[in-house]
Amino acid sequence: MMKIPALVLALAPLSVTACAVVPPADSTPPQPAGYAVPIGQPVQVGDLILTPRKLVEDSRCPMNARCVWAGRVVVKTTIAGAGWADTADLTLGEPYGTHGKVIALVSVRPEKMAGTETQPMEYRFVYEPR
Repeated sequence: MMKIPALVLALAPLSVTACAVVPPADSTPPQPAGYAVPIGQPVQVGDLILTPRKLVEDSRCPMNARCVWAGRVVVKTTIAGAGWADTADLTLGEPYGTHGKVIALVSVRPEKMAGTETQPMEYRFVYEPR
């Protein structure tokens, strides 16, 4: 009978998990896709983990106003896959592709209102695979 070295047995579980996407140690576990997350909260979208980092722009037309331009929302987002991570500015409603994956920022809450200012930590973002 052939003996298997102890080191090989000890490292065997690591070979199974080597391709897993693991969130940074300093973060909370990711929420499931479709979940509205605040800045800094990761969300699992397919086999990716997305984390909104910063509100770059919210030029949406307030829901209680009339505007010539609808405006847009841009969120700096960290996108992490198996063995890689990128940071990109994602625009509401526009698909974004990286490493053979396509995702989108599909919803931003709260709605913008004229006469009020929403603080960055009040925002909630929803991402989905495309």
